[in-house]
Amino acid sequence: ELNADGMSAVADAYTWLDAFLGLVPGSLGETSAAACLLGGLLLVGTGVASWRILAGLLVGVVAMVSGLNALLAAGVADNPTFAMPIHWHLVVGSIAFGGVYMATDPVTAPASSYGRWIYGFLIGAMIISIRCLNPAYTEGTLLSILFLNAFASLIDYVVIRWFAHRRRRALDGG
Repeated sequence: ELNADGMSAVADAYTWLDAFLGLVPGSLGETSAAACLLGGLLLVGTGVASWRILAGLLVGVVAMVSGLNALLAAGVADNPTFAMPIHWHLVVGSIAFGGVYMATDPVTAPASSYGRWIYGFLIGAMIISIRCLNPAYTEGTLLSILFLNAFASLIDYVVIRWFAHRRRRALDGG
Protein backbone atom coordinates (compact mmCIF):
# COMPACT_ATOMS: atom_id res chain seq x y z
CA GLU A 1 0.00 0.00 0.00
CA LEU A 2 2.65 2.50 1.03
CA ASN A 3 4.81 2.14 -2.08
CA ALA A 4 1.84 2.36 -4.43
CA ASP A 5 -0.46 4.95 -2.88
CA GLY A 6 1.67 6.71 -0.30
CA MET A 7 1.06 7.57 3.32
CA SER A 8 -2.57 8.60 2.77
CA ALA A 9 -3.54 5.00 1.94
CA VAL A 10 -2.03 3.77 5.19
CA ALA A 11 -3.46 6.56 7.35
CA ASP A 12 -6.93 6.10 5.81
CA ALA A 13 -6.96 2.38 6.62
CA TYR A 14 -5.32 2.37 10.07
CA THR A 15 -4.74 4.69 12.96
CA TRP A 16 -1.35 5.36 14.50
CA LEU A 17 -2.57 3.69 17.71
CA ASP A 18 -3.45 0.53 15.75
CA ALA A 19 0.10 0.48 14.39
CA PHE A 20 1.60 1.17 17.83
CA LEU A 21 -0.35 -1.72 19.37
CA GLY A 22 0.46 -4.07 16.46
CA LEU A 23 -3.08 -4.42 15.15
CA VAL A 24 -2.17 -3.75 11.51
CA PRO A 25 -1.96 -6.87 9.29
CA GLY A 26 0.94 -7.63 6.99
CA SER A 27 4.49 -6.35 7.07
CA LEU A 28 3.37 -2.92 8.26
CA GLY A 29 2.12 -4.46 11.50
CA GLU A 30 4.88 -6.98 12.09
CA THR A 31 5.26 -6.14 15.76
CA SER A 32 3.67 -4.27 18.60
CA ALA A 33 5.82 -1.22 19.24
CA ALA A 34 4.17 -0.95 22.66
CA ALA A 35 5.37 -4.42 23.68
CA CYS A 36 8.83 -3.72 22.27
CA LEU A 37 8.98 -0.46 24.23
CA LEU A 38 8.18 -2.29 27.47
CA GLY A 39 10.72 -5.01 26.67
CA GLY A 40 13.31 -2.39 25.80
CA LEU A 41 12.80 -0.61 29.11
CA LEU A 42 13.28 -3.92 30.92
CA LEU A 43 16.44 -4.79 28.97
CA VAL A 44 17.99 -1.35 29.39
CA GLY A 45 16.97 -1.23 33.05
CA THR A 46 18.66 -4.55 33.77
CA GLY A 47 21.79 -3.55 31.82
CA VAL A 48 21.41 -6.23 29.15
CA ALA A 49 20.78 -3.79 26.29
CA SER A 50 22.72 -0.61 25.56
CA TRP A 51 20.65 2.55 25.62
CA ARG A 52 23.33 4.15 23.41
CA ILE A 53 22.50 1.80 20.54
CA LEU A 54 18.78 2.51 20.89
CA ALA A 55 19.36 6.27 21.10
CA GLY A 56 21.72 6.18 18.12
CA LEU A 57 19.18 4.17 16.13
CA LEU A 58 16.47 6.71 16.96
CA VAL A 59 18.71 9.61 15.93
CA GLY A 60 19.56 7.80 12.67
CA VAL A 61 15.90 7.21 11.87
CA VAL A 62 14.95 10.80 12.70
CA ALA A 63 17.83 12.23 10.63
CA MET A 64 17.13 10.10 7.58
CA VAL A 65 13.35 10.57 7.65
CA SER A 66 13.79 14.33 8.12
CA GLY A 67 16.12 14.45 5.14
CA LEU A 68 13.75 12.46 2.93
CA ASN A 69 10.76 14.57 4.06
CA ALA A 70 12.75 17.70 3.18
CA LEU A 71 13.57 16.32 -0.29
CA LEU A 72 9.88 15.67 -0.89
CA ALA A 73 8.87 19.11 0.39
CA ALA A 74 11.48 20.79 -1.82
CA GLY A 75 10.10 19.00 -4.87
CA VAL A 76 13.38 17.23 -5.53
CA ALA A 77 11.81 13.79 -5.17
CA ASP A 78 8.35 12.37 -5.80
CA ASN A 79 8.63 9.03 -4.00
CA PRO A 80 5.42 8.47 -1.96
CA THR A 81 7.32 6.69 0.83
CA PHE A 82 9.20 9.92 1.60
CA ALA A 83 5.95 11.37 2.97
CA MET A 84 5.72 9.00 5.94
CA PRO A 85 6.32 10.98 9.15
CA ILE A 86 8.83 9.92 11.80
CA HIS A 87 6.24 8.81 14.34
CA TRP A 88 4.78 6.38 11.79
CA HIS A 89 8.16 4.95 10.82
CA LEU A 90 8.82 4.08 14.45
CA VAL A 91 5.65 2.00 14.86
CA VAL A 92 5.30 0.19 11.52
CA GLY A 93 7.41 -2.67 10.31
CA SER A 94 10.15 -4.16 12.38
CA ILE A 95 12.17 -1.15 13.57
CA ALA A 96 10.97 -1.52 17.16
CA PHE A 97 11.59 -5.26 17.35
CA GLY A 98 14.89 -5.20 15.50
CA GLY A 99 16.18 -2.20 17.41
CA VAL A 100 15.29 -3.50 20.87
CA TYR A 101 15.97 -7.21 20.56
CA MET A 102 18.48 -7.61 17.73
CA ALA A 103 20.62 -4.48 17.40
CA THR A 104 21.32 -4.38 21.13
CA ASP A 105 22.76 -7.89 21.24
CA PRO A 106 25.86 -7.37 23.42
CA VAL A 107 27.90 -10.03 21.61
CA THR A 108 27.67 -8.63 18.08
CA ALA A 109 27.50 -4.90 18.88
CA PRO A 110 30.52 -2.65 19.37
CA ALA A 111 32.02 -2.60 22.86
CA SER A 112 32.95 1.10 23.00
CA SER A 113 30.40 3.70 24.06
CA TYR A 114 30.97 5.96 21.05
CA GLY A 115 31.03 2.92 18.80
CA ARG A 116 27.56 1.99 20.03
CA TRP A 117 26.26 5.47 19.13
CA ILE A 118 27.74 5.20 15.63
CA TYR A 119 26.49 1.63 15.20
CA GLY A 120 22.93 2.55 16.22
CA PHE A 121 22.91 5.68 14.06
CA LEU A 122 24.05 3.78 10.98
CA ILE A 123 21.49 1.03 11.54
CA GLY A 124 18.67 3.58 11.82
CA ALA A 125 19.78 5.52 8.74
CA MET A 126 20.22 2.33 6.73
CA ILE A 127 16.79 0.97 7.70
CA ILE A 128 15.07 4.11 6.42
CA SER A 129 17.25 4.21 3.30
CA ILE A 130 16.30 0.66 2.37
CA ARG A 131 12.66 1.13 3.33
CA CYS A 132 12.15 4.32 1.36
CA LEU A 133 14.61 4.19 -1.51
CA ASN A 134 13.98 0.61 -2.65
CA PRO A 135 10.30 -0.03 -3.41
CA ALA A 136 10.96 -3.73 -4.00
CA TYR A 137 12.26 -4.24 -0.45
CA THR A 138 9.91 -2.67 2.06
CA GLU A 139 11.78 -3.67 5.22
CA GLY A 140 15.49 -3.33 5.76
CA THR A 141 15.81 -3.87 9.49
CA LEU A 142 17.43 -7.30 9.50
CA LEU A 143 19.67 -6.47 6.55
CA SER A 144 20.84 -3.27 8.26
CA ILE A 145 21.59 -5.01 11.54
CA LEU A 146 23.46 -7.87 9.88
CA PHE A 147 25.45 -5.48 7.73
CA LEU A 148 26.49 -3.33 10.70
CA ASN A 149 27.24 -6.44 12.79
CA ALA A 150 29.89 -7.24 10.20
CA PHE A 151 31.43 -3.81 10.79
CA ALA A 152 31.10 -3.66 14.59
CA SER A 153 34.74 -4.57 15.17
CA LEU A 154 35.88 -2.02 12.61
CA ILE A 155 33.78 0.67 14.29
CA ASP A 156 35.40 -0.16 17.63
CA TYR A 157 38.86 -0.17 16.05
CA VAL A 158 38.37 3.25 14.45
CA VAL A 159 36.86 4.78 17.61
CA ILE A 160 39.63 3.43 19.84
CA ARG A 161 42.36 4.56 17.42
CA TRP A 162 40.79 8.00 17.15
CA PHE A 163 40.68 8.45 20.92
CA ALA A 164 44.23 7.10 21.31
CA HIS A 165 45.42 9.60 18.70
CA ARG A 166 43.65 12.48 20.45
CA ARG A 167 45.05 11.42 23.82
CA ARG A 168 48.61 11.31 22.41
CA ARG A 169 48.18 14.77 20.91
CA ALA A 170 46.88 16.13 24.21
CA LEU A 171 49.79 14.61 26.14
CA ASP A 172 52.30 15.96 23.62
CA GLY A 173 50.91 19.44 24.07
CA GLY A 174 49.20 19.96 20.86
